[in-house]
Amino acid sequence: MLYTIATSPFHCDFTAILRLVAPDDAVLLIQDGVIAAVSQSTHLRELQQKGARVYALDADVNARGLQNMISEQVSLASYRDFVQLTVSHKQHFAL
Repeated sequence: MLYTIATSPFHCDFTAILRLVAPDDAVLLIQDGVIAAVSQSTHLRELQQKGARVYALDADVNARGLQNMISEQVSLASYRDFVQLTVSHKQHFAL
């Protein structure tokens, strides 16, 4: 399953989202969701504990000036990578 999270973790029920994520899932953080990818973030740590692969859309990271704050454990994804993630996951859940 691919989860795309577009909302800041401070403005959604992030705990409910975490209950859905499984170890073989991918989580793509887009728009204000990229805030969860900041180094030392509690939200990022919780996502990583679920075992899911975490990506952040590079254009949204750059638009928010977070380039130097994103954890090295988060993969930056281009729009092309976004499309590839969508193609490679049969199910998609957008938040």
